[in-house]
Amino acid sequence: MRRVNGTALIVAALVATLGALSFPIWSYADRSGTGQANVDAGTVSTQWGPLTATDRDFVVKVRLAGLWELPAGQQAMERAPTRAFREAGDHLVVGHADLDRRARSIAAKLNIELPNQPTAQQQGWLNELSAARGLEYERKFANLLRNSHGKVFSLIAEVRHTTRNTLVRQLATDANQTVLDHIVMLERTGRVDFDGIADEAAGKLTASPTGPPAASNPVPPAPPASPSDGDLSFTSRPSAPGPSDISTSRPEPED
Repeated sequence: MRRVNGTALIVAALVATLGALSFPIWSYADRSGTGQANVDAGTVSTQWGPLTATDRDFVVKVRLAGLWELPAGQQAMERAPTRAFREAGDHLVVGHADLDRRARSIAAKLNIELPNQPTAQQQGWLNELSAARGLEYERKFANLLRNSHGKVFSLIAEVRHTTRNTLVRQLATDANQTVLDHIVMLERTGRVDFDGIADEAAGKLTASPTGPPAASNPVPPAPPASPSDGDLSFTSRPSAPGPSDISTSRPEPED
C-alpha cells in the first residue's frame, strides 16, 4: 500500500511538472485577444490579397460618405449663396459620385454588402442643413462637411498604410485625393471655423504635444531641403496643378 501511494504521488508530481512546463508554450500559441489575432479573425483571402475587417469597414464608409455628402453638395448648388458654395457643392457631387462608382465596383469583386441609406447621424446632418437658412446654413454646410472630411483622413491613412489588398489600397489612394480636394473647396467658402475644429481636436488629445516651444525672439530661416551636389537629373514635379488645387484625375474603375 505504501509503494502504491508513493508511486501515485510521484506520477502526480510528474503530471504537475509537465503541466507547468507546457503552460507557457500553450499560452504563447493561444494568441486570442491580441491585436494580431483580432486582425486574423476577420480576414478572408481574395485574389487581390487578404481582406481585413478594417478594409471592409473602409469600403462601407466610402459608400456611406457619398449617401449624405452627395445630396448635401447638390443642395448647396441649388441654394448657392456665393460662387464658392456652388463650386464646393459641385466638387462634392462629382467627387462622391466617382468614389461611389469605385466603391461599388470593388465591393462587388470582394463580396462586401453595402448600405443604401445614410446612418442616423448622417441623416440628422442632412436634416440640419435642410432646416437652416441664410448665414446659419452657410456655417453649418461648411463646418459639418469640413469636420467630416477632416476626421476621415485618419481612417484613409490607416487603411492606405496597412492594407494588403490591392483594390482597397487603390480606393484609399483615390479617396485621399477626393477628400483633400473637398476640404480645399469647403475652406474656400470662407465659413470654416478653424478655431472650433482645433478646440474640438484638442479636447480629444491624451498626450502632451512634442513640438518645439514658441520662440520669444525672431529665429533665422531654415535652409532649404535639397539634394547634395552631384551629376543628377530630376524629372518629377509637384503634382498639384495650381495653388491650393488638388488633382483628382484618374482612370475609370475596371468592371
